[in-house]
Amino acid sequence: MRVLFVTSEAHPLVKTGGLADVAGALPLALGRLGVDARILMPAYAGLLDRVEVTGPALNLGDVLPNVRARLIPARDPEGSRSLLLVDCPALFERPGGPYLDEHGHDWPDNFLRFGLLGRVGAMVGAQGALPDWTPDVVHASDWQAGLTPAYLRLLGARRPATVFTVHNLHYQGIFGREVLPMLGLPDSMFSIEGLEFYGHVSYLKAGLYYSRFLTTVSPTYAREIQTQMGGEGLHGLLSNRAPTLQGILNGVDMDDWNPASDPHIAAPFSAEDLSGKAVCKAALQREMGLAERPDAPLFGVVSRFVEQKGIDLALSVISTIVDSGGQIVILGSGDPGLEWHVRGAAGALPGSVAAHIGYDEGLSHRIQAGCDALLVPSRFEPCGLTQLYAMRYGTVPVVRRTGGLADTVTDVDEARGGTGLVFDHPDPGDLIQAVHRAVALYQDSEAWRATMLTGMGLDHSWDRVAREYLGLYGEVIHAD
Repeated sequence: MRVLFVTSEAHPLVKTGGLADVAGALPLALGRLGVDARILMPAYAGLLDRVEVTGPALNLGDVLPNVRARLIPARDPEGSRSLLLVDCPALFERPGGPYLDEHGHDWPDNFLRFGLLGRVGAMVGAQGALPDWTPDVVHASDWQAGLTPAYLRLLGARRPATVFTVHNLHYQGIFGREVLPMLGLPDSMFSIEGLEFYGHVSYLKAGLYYSRFLTTVSPTYAREIQTQMGGEGLHGLLSNRAPTLQGILNGVDMDDWNPASDPHIAAPFSAEDLSGKAVCKAALQREMGLAERPDAPLFGVVSRFVEQKGIDLALSVISTIVDSGGQIVILGSGDPGLEWHVRGAAGALPGSVAAHIGYDEGLSHRIQAGCDALLVPSRFEPCGLTQLYAMRYGTVPVVRRTGGLADTVTDVDEARGGTGLVFDHPDPGDLIQAVHRAVALYQDSEAWRATMLTGMGLDHSWDRVAREYLGLYGEVIHAD
């Protein structure tokens, strides 16, 4: 089977969030099952210098009106992923990130940049842009690749089966109707039975409407987005698509996130020998300027600072944690107001509260390894990865019952073999109660250890995810 992944980012090449983890890991896991998977993504600034080009560039000509591009076959630096890079320096050779400029503002021509990605995805999928390779399945993800199935619908040539994955329905890629001629899309597609969304063009809706099958990143989130509360204005369409909508939990890289071999942490440990975790805790306390108190329950937060993630809720329970004899360390960045409050909390309670504003991959590993508990108080969470990393490192997650958090964490008071603490409502009162329960559980060393070991024994590998997707691809191919 041949599968083309159309994505705007893929780890380890380009990453801003969970999409990159999926786009980087799932093709690799599918390859272990015999699938010929290739990743199509933009050739951002400097990317061509970090990959191994494996063949001559293919001139695609005018892919969109007045937009020329080339297709460059390559492999990632590890040599494990096959890449197809969309080379268009005028659109992709820029400073900043994949979506934002160096000042943190959206590129004003993002509609064109990711329209180009979708158009090239359709060309590779259906028109034989590659002379010796045509996919059986085109798997596109999120709004940046949302036009791929729309362009495929326009093509009269052979069309592959299409799967579209939404990682977060909140980000929809919405632009004015005036972009249609610049994208080479007909006015006939601008309707409720198409890509029109309240008078605008929605790239995400295009992916949801024109794809043969839809997935999202957890079963609970798949149900939530069919409701008015969780559907972001698309609940009607998603309810109609329910028979072809499936929630498949994300996995984690079991090698990258492995406490027995993690190069980022102070000491290795495993379910068989947990002694290294105490070493990691002490090292984290020293690194972050916290008092070295081995008996203090140490809570961690690793997150983007946005309303979705409930960082304000985490801030509201700092006094509860400290008054209970605990400590907290926070890593992340985002909303300037939230950053200011996090800095203020750390400055007001040195020795008990510590913060690092920014992204630090190594520190995120050390927090997972050194903390006793991880707070994930999200208002909504399609899947979430931090709680999976936490359980892998014997760190007990305290999460809200939503999306993938509900699917991956079992409350210790609700079932035998619980893996964490779960609360229902996104308000400080519920989270305070959950923190009190976590502290009480921590003081029962035998029960805490049992909870740690249960979480460490779960299988969240990408091999499991790949088997589910392989079965889905087979269904979609035969359905088409």
